[in-house]
Amino acid sequence: MPHLHIEYTDNLTGLNERELMRDINAVVCSHPTVLDEADVKARIARLNMDHVYIGTQPENRGFVHVHLQLMAGRSTEAKKQMSDGIAEVLRRLVPQPADVLVQLSVDVSDMDKATYFKGRL
Repeated sequence: MPHLHIEYTDNLTGLNERELMRDINAVVCSHPTVLDEADVKARIARLNMDHVYIGTQPENRGFVHVHLQLMAGRSTEAKKQMSDGIAEVLRRLVPQPADVLVQLSVDVSDMDKATYFKGRL
C-alpha cells in the first residue's frame, strides 16, 4: 500500500504513461503519512474506445481516472491533500486532443487493515 490504479481512454493520444505515473507517485510519496516510498505501487491501463461508453453520446469524449487506495486511518484532510495533488498532475500532463471532451477524476478509498495482506520476498 498505497496502490494507484490509473485508467485512461486511448483517444488521449500523446499521454506519457511513465511521466504520469512518476509524477503521481511523487505526490503520494511526498505526503508525510507515507513512510516508505517503496510501498507506493502504480499501474496504468489504456482503455480501447471500443470497450468504453461515456454518457449517451460517447463520440469525442475521453477520461483519465485515478483510484488511490490507502490503508485505513488517514484523516480526510490527508486524503484530500493527496487527491488535490494528483488532480494537479492530471491537469498538467493529460493532453486535450482537439474536439475531445476530457474528464479527469480522482477517487481515494480506504483498505481494511484486518483483511489486507502485504509481504516482501
